[in-house]
Amino acid sequence: MRLNGRVDTPYLQSQILQGNLPGDATERMLPVYLPPGYDDNPDKRYPVIYVLAGHGGSGPLMLAPVAWGESFPERIDRLISTGAMEPVIAVLPDCWTIFGGAQYINSSALGQYEDYLIQELIPYVDSTYRTLASREHRAITGKSSGGYGAMVQSMRHPEVFSAMASHSGDIYFEFGLLPDLAKMHANLLRFNGLEGFIEQIPTIKPKSHDPFFSLLGMLCYGAAYAPNPAAHRGFDMPVDLETGALVEDVWQRWLAWDPVRMIDQPQHIDAWRQLSYIYLDCGLWDELNFPVGTRIMSNKLKALGLAHDFELFNDGHINVPYRYDVSLPRLEKAIRQK
Repeated sequence: MRLNGRVDTPYLQSQILQGNLPGDATERMLPVYLPPGYDDNPDKRYPVIYVLAGHGGSGPLMLAPVAWGESFPERIDRLISTGAMEPVIAVLPDCWTIFGGAQYINSSALGQYEDYLIQELIPYVDSTYRTLASREHRAITGKSSGGYGAMVQSMRHPEVFSAMASHSGDIYFEFGLLPDLAKMHANLLRFNGLEGFIEQIPTIKPKSHDPFFSLLGMLCYGAAYAPNPAAHRGFDMPVDLETGALVEDVWQRWLAWDPVRMIDQPQHIDAWRQLSYIYLDCGLWDELNFPVGTRIMSNKLKALGLAHDFELFNDGHINVPYRYDVSLPRLEKAIRQK
């Protein structure tokens, strides 16, 4: 579909990602969607929505056409062109790593992806494009691990974002992550152990959820949530790689990054009290068991008196980008220029 707006695709050389332990690329494309009319009125400025890809995805991959569907630029362009929402700039960061993502947080095992987003990408966008460069006009959203990143970054940076939407975001790790952790030891045997799996990541076929993506996700979480410079790969895993048993102290380090626990901390409660809009949703049949945690989070927000929108919809975890049709207009309304 031909866009009424356009997409700019600069390549940025990151200083913050220099020297990352896996050796992932430090020059990244940064897709920036510019709405209809952007080029016609050089004095007009726009609010900005940062859109975080899920695990196994990236901002540049969200540009691709989708069979029987829309790319992200096509979707937001349609919403704006039909009047469902006012024009905004949308930014699609690339936080890909060898393990399929970085959970949008800092880790010595993966790289400083939180700093990359907050200290490099946002200042670049505000200095390059005609943004309304203040927290009141900046939102963050995403799906799956992107939804996780939206929750966590809005908790940690209320001075940067004033509205947040999470679609099927990673939450309540006991239900969402433990099932794959329980199979991790057996699955690794198929690839001659942890080192064998890591060496084969680029060539493994088929790249099905189980075992490939379940293992890749666990390694991504391990590197993000439990970095350890003294460990062989730079991070600890909450599973004993000899027996498959849960390693409780490492598991507790993972749980400290669970949004349903993070919201219990006063600084994060205060951060979300500063937001003008909070949106949470999840598919009722989500294959990663996230609806329970999303419901728990909503109940905690109700108990705290934090206004938010919460929806469980009739679908699973995969192929649900149509949910952006619900959140994007609401986010735009929350951050539009008054």
